[in-house]
Amino acid sequence: MPAAWLMSRPCESTVTLMSKRHIYLEDLPLDEARARLRAALLAAGRLAPLPGEVVALADALGRVTAEPVRAKLSSPHYHCAAMDGYAVAAADTRDARETQALSLRLGRGAHAVNTGDPLPDNTDAVIMIENVNQTDDGRLLIYASVAPWQHVRLMGEDMVTTETVLQVNHQLRPVDLGALAGCGHTTVLLRRKPRVTIIPTGGELVSPGRRPERGQLIEYNSLILRSQIREAGGEATTSEIVGDSLGDLRSALQDALGSAPELVLVLSGSSAGSHDFTAGAIEELGELLVHGIAVRPGHPVIIGMIGTTPIIGVPGYPVSAALTGELLIAPLIRGWLGLSREEPVTVEAVSTRKIVSPLGDDDFLRVALAEIDGRLQATPLQRGAGVITSLVQADGLAHIPRFHEGVDRGQAMRVSLYRSLSQVKSTIMVMGSHDPMLDLLATHLRLFSPARRMISVNVGSIGGLIALRRGEAHLAGSHLFDPATATYNLPFTRKYLRDEPCQLVIFAQREQGLILPPGNPRGISEFAEIRGLRYVNRQRGAGTRVLFDHLLEQHRIAADEIAGYEHEEVTHLGVAAAVADGIGDCGMGLRSAAEAMGLDFLGLTWERFDLVIPERTLETTGLQALLSVLRSADFKRELGAQSGYRSDQTGEVVEV
Repeated sequence: MPAAWLMSRPCESTVTLMSKRHIYLEDLPLDEARARLRAALLAAGRLAPLPGEVVALADALGRVTAEPVRAKLSSPHYHCAAMDGYAVAAADTRDARETQALSLRLGRGAHAVNTGDPLPDNTDAVIMIENVNQTDDGRLLIYASVAPWQHVRLMGEDMVTTETVLQVNHQLRPVDLGALAGCGHTTVLLRRKPRVTIIPTGGELVSPGRRPERGQLIEYNSLILRSQIREAGGEATTSEIVGDSLGDLRSALQDALGSAPELVLVLSGSSAGSHDFTAGAIEELGELLVHGIAVRPGHPVIIGMIGTTPIIGVPGYPVSAALTGELLIAPLIRGWLGLSREEPVTVEAVSTRKIVSPLGDDDFLRVALAEIDGRLQATPLQRGAGVITSLVQADGLAHIPRFHEGVDRGQAMRVSLYRSLSQVKSTIMVMGSHDPMLDLLATHLRLFSPARRMISVNVGSIGGLIALRRGEAHLAGSHLFDPATATYNLPFTRKYLRDEPCQLVIFAQREQGLILPPGNPRGISEFAEIRGLRYVNRQRGAGTRVLFDHLLEQHRIAADEIAGYEHEEVTHLGVAAAVADGIGDCGMGLRSAAEAMGLDFLGLTWERFDLVIPERTLETTGLQALLSVLRSADFKRELGAQSGYRSDQTGEVVEV
């Protein structure tokens, strides 16, 4: 659309729009939002697949045909030998018998040919080389007759000139390129890639490569969406980051529309906040169709039209942005390419958690999957629209439809796979206490056995034992200290697993202590000095919390004397981050976590971290591979080199 057309439109009062806080105009079901967009595209004549462009075969992989492709040449374009042997006239071999050989002279009645050679004139069959004998005087002795066209590839056997080789709207595969070349093509007419312009917005954003200051965020949603668009078959360009100004956004939209893209995305510009100008800019320049979809995450999506170009305001949180790409943007790209919406492979998996969903929304949540005791188990990953690690770790996307309150633990649900089912079934699920070095073990496992994958879900030591009892994990990480017996893990394993036979395999000895701000400004030198400090705790059931409570009891300090005792983090790094950010003055955790965040550390004790493995899973191939890696010299050497870790007992079995 020409930019001049946009500039000629009258503007509403900028002051009024900037001073108002946009609220959601509506809360549409997803299907209705899609229907509104489809109707607007149909009215604008923008729903049909895009026209074609000529592309060289070498650059055509993955592209989509814009018309039926017909053979320019027959393949093969001559009668040719299908075997190494001798070309003959079939009629000349009628009298050949096993008991009475027929004699043909080479160069006259028989002609030597190799596979693919054209048949000589006056021949219509090939005798395989192993079915004849050749005499010293240049004659062939034939012991069986052949039928016409036996062992011959006829002209056009594969493809005949003008025959349709590939249909319209076909996505080209490597074999398709070979077929096109084989029937005479060097180029092919393919659908033009849909063009998308991405406009990131937000005064707090900085481009990747720049170190963000406090209050700034790296802008990476455009990278996620650009890659999703490319994966779907489109191409995207990203503008400079636009600040929090209606005028700047309006100008950016006008510039973007001047290059006539199929779609414009405004990132971080869809919310109910006072700095959301996307809806106002669309209303000034075109028509606002949707502001708010009944989807979690991704509720504040905006859809509009400026002239004949659709505009989508994408939520700023990465999980919401990625889901918007999956649900709305990728289907648009595929439609413009003439492709149907790609339906993912879905499986039925049992939820390991109770999931509560908003009643009026389509709820999408990412899950980790593993096959345990013959059943696919789905463990919900950390929720929250800003938790990008859930995107990385997810094996699939579970959908809880509108008007369903959620899913009970143990209830089956449908999951769309992000990975192949074979990968999912090769996954080793570890639940329990958090330890950063479990990631090191996962790395060594992938190097040792590329087909195997280990993932960890942090639910605390007791949570891991309960997960084992419920059959929701292959093994659990645990470091539960029992003051009564002065031992680790054994009493708790007996308590929570009851009659379940299991092994305790030592993972590492590791140093626990107080994580303190850089320079230890309070001069903390012993545990008793924790009184008066703001503390960052671990969640209930975590081994670190059990140890902390034991130390409190030893020093006769009541929990209610500790400011911040109720402030919980679920990992050692989470505790360290809270201390680094000044939220707390100290927290209990690992030396490695303190050093990772550049913090001080007061060592208090060394503890044993075990892997609890039920015997019913111990003999599986995956667990045996994992234990081989755990006991390998390379892994133990690298683990022992980490600050705050000892690996001299790693891999040893503790008698239960």
